[in-house]
Amino acid sequence: MKMKKGLFTLLFVFVAFGLWSQTQPSAIQEVNLISGKTIIIYSDGTWKEKILQTPIVVEWISIPAGTYSMGSPDTEKERSHDEILHQVKLDAFKISKYEVTFDQYDAFCEATGRDKPDDEGWGRGSRPVINVSWVDATAFAQWMGCRLPTEAEWEYASRAGTTTPFSTGINLTTSQANYDGNFPYNKNSKGEYRRKTSEVGSFAPNGFGLYDMNGNVWEWCSDWYGDYTTELQTNPEGAISGAYRVTRGGSWFNDARYCRSAFRYGQIPVYSDFNIGFRVVAVE
Repeated sequence: MKMKKGLFTLLFVFVAFGLWSQTQPSAIQEVNLISGKTIIIYSDGTWKEKILQTPIVVEWISIPAGTYSMGSPDTEKERSHDEILHQVKLDAFKISKYEVTFDQYDAFCEATGRDKPDDEGWGRGSRPVINVSWVDATAFAQWMGCRLPTEAEWEYASRAGTTTPFSTGINLTTSQANYDGNFPYNKNSKGEYRRKTSEVGSFAPNGFGLYDMNGNVWEWCSDWYGDYTTELQTNPEGAISGAYRVTRGGSWFNDARYCRSAFRYGQIPVYSDFNIGFRVVAVE
C-alpha cells in the first residue's frame, strides 16, 4: 500500500511539472544590441538581458583624486591653439593599465556575435586592438560594465603629476614610446620608425604605472570635442554635443608632437583606422 501511494505521488509530481512547464514562456530568439548587450525574447513577448560570463580580465591602476593644470602653457613648443590652460579637479578613478588588446576585444566579439576588426597582418594577441570606432569602443566598455575615460581623466592619467610636454619630460624618444622617429619633438634627435603597433607594455610605464599613454595607438575618450573654458572645472565631461569624439595620445604613425600629454584630436564616432584603439575606466 505504501509503495502504491509513493508511486502515485511521484506520478502526480511528474504530471504537475509537465503541465507547469507547458505554461512557462520559452526562449525563441537572442538579439545582439548595438550597445553590445544581448537580450533573450520569450514566446509570451517578454524579454530579459542575457548575462554573459566574460573571460576578459582587465588590470586596473587606481588614480588618486586631485587638481591639475589641463592644457599647455604658451611657452610649450609646438602646442596647438585649442590647448587653453585651465584647472581641473577630478575624483579618484581607476583606468586600465594597458590599452585594450586584441585578445580582450576578440573575446568580446565572440561573446556578442560581432565581426572582429582587422589586425593589418601585424598579429593579434597582446597588441592593442585597432580599427575600432568610438561606437565599438563604447560598446565594449558598456559590456564590461565600465566606460571610456573623459578627456580630463585621460590627460590627468597621462601626465602622472608632470607639467612637461610628456610624462618623460621635455622629450620623448623612440626607446620610450612607439611613434614615427623620423619626426622627433622640438628638433631632438631622430629615432626608430617601427611602422606598426607594439605589444602593450613594451616600454616603461609613466609615474602612475600606466603603459603606452603616449604613442602606439590613439585612444578614444568619451567626450565630444569642444573648446576649453578658462574656469576651474570639476569632473568635466566635455561639450554637450558635437561632430567629433576626442582621441588622445598619438600613435606609431604620428610625429612626436602629437604624443604630447596636452595634444587633442577628434574623429567622427563611426571612424576607425589602423592607429586608433582605446582603454577603459571604472569608478574607484
